[in-house]
Amino acid sequence: MDPQILTAFLAYFLVLLTIGILSYRKQRTDSDFIVGNRSLNFWVIALSAHASDMSSWLFMGFPTAIMLRGLPQSWIAIGLLFGMFLNWQLIAKKLRIATEKLESYTLSTFFERRFKDTSGIIRILTAMMTIFFLSWYLSSGLMSIGMVLESVFKIDYTFGLTVATAVVLIYTFIGGFVTVAWTDLFQALFLLGVILVVPFVALSHIDGGFGTIIATAQAKEIDLGIFENFSTDSLLTIIFLVLSWGLGYFGQPHIVTKFMGIKDASQMHKSKYVGMTWMLVALSAAIFVGLVGIAYFPNGLDNPELFFVEMVKSLFNPLSAGFILCGLLAASISTMDSQILVCASVLSEDVYKNLINKKATPVRLLFISRMGVVVVSILSLVVALRGNSTILSTVHYAWMGLGCAFGPLVLMSLYSNSTNRYGAIAGIVVGGTIAAGWHLANPHLTSYAIPAMIPGFFLSLLSISLVSSLTNAKQPVTAETPR
Repeated sequence: MDPQILTAFLAYFLVLLTIGILSYRKQRTDSDFIVGNRSLNFWVIALSAHASDMSSWLFMGFPTAIMLRGLPQSWIAIGLLFGMFLNWQLIAKKLRIATEKLESYTLSTFFERRFKDTSGIIRILTAMMTIFFLSWYLSSGLMSIGMVLESVFKIDYTFGLTVATAVVLIYTFIGGFVTVAWTDLFQALFLLGVILVVPFVALSHIDGGFGTIIATAQAKEIDLGIFENFSTDSLLTIIFLVLSWGLGYFGQPHIVTKFMGIKDASQMHKSKYVGMTWMLVALSAAIFVGLVGIAYFPNGLDNPELFFVEMVKSLFNPLSAGFILCGLLAASISTMDSQILVCASVLSEDVYKNLINKKATPVRLLFISRMGVVVVSILSLVVALRGNSTILSTVHYAWMGLGCAFGPLVLMSLYSNSTNRYGAIAGIVVGGTIAAGWHLANPHLTSYAIPAMIPGFFLSLLSISLVSSLTNAKQPVTAETPR
């Protein structure tokens, strides 16, 4: 274990823990812990929302897809940009205003109060779907950190996962939403610098530069055109990539809950432009990383998802490499902390407060939220220890599950006056169930590998409209939303 790399990692983790400690005294209630008492500025919200979105796949899963399958995979980035822009445009401001009017800190509470559901079914279904799919999402972050620690420090994979879980658990436990938001701001700037620097340095070490990249790609039959060809299969692949990632944004709790924390909803448009600029640069740099990797590792690697790690280790001295690889940890941790916080808020607000102790005090709920951080962290560790999937496939499964279960209902709750609680329940069940089991049904229905997002999202949307119409229970919107 190189002491210089260890020094860099310890210094990075010390920064995170320091931010958590500084935020600790500000946490007096569950509102402070879960949404920061809606007190953060547009810069913090913008970069925190986008850092929560860009997990370890930005360095490992996505560039690996580019390196192995070429530029047609960049349609993933186009779908993400399109989806996140619509998220800012259609969801952010309306959700911030509506959740404040209904005094909601989680999607579960918002759905229940928006549709006046006194049965608790919406809350329970939302909580179950959130915990299930976010546990899968969290496991992908832990897997990437475990791989990095194993590759860099040559330590046991299981021990690396445990260390990673402990670090995220501690600073999220201490500081809550404010800590998560400020650490995400720090990590967003840090990882952006890293992913911009590394490919240019790597390119300077490739004899022949772009010419070598093109020649190597041709020799390996890797397509460097954004359109593989104009066949039906190629066009369908593009549509599947764009929709399977882009439509998912509306239903990601760890992203949309960030919108709830901004102090002034009228500043949301500033957050949108700051965040989208950051996202465009980060995704473009990730594509560049993948292209450089084609020529930098012409003979491939045993584990392609570690090519960024191996590239950094070969390019920089141990101390510099340690700090740069912290950027990869930043990508993982900035997503994991937000997801853990969402799950913890579900356990405290939706399970404990509404099903166990309805008279719980704010201080008691703050304690339960912190205990929720511990429970969810351990659960995600257990899922990650399975380790039998790739990072990209694990993220995609969770992304589609959350997007199908909640995305259509978020849209309908903000834009439809005719949607009722029966339609809401149907939408969550249909979307979540299709997303969870579509990979089993798809081979029996068609020869095309259709992503679960497409049938799940649109059938959920249809079921919300149809069931609401059939039950004939038109309800007015309970919270005013801006036109």
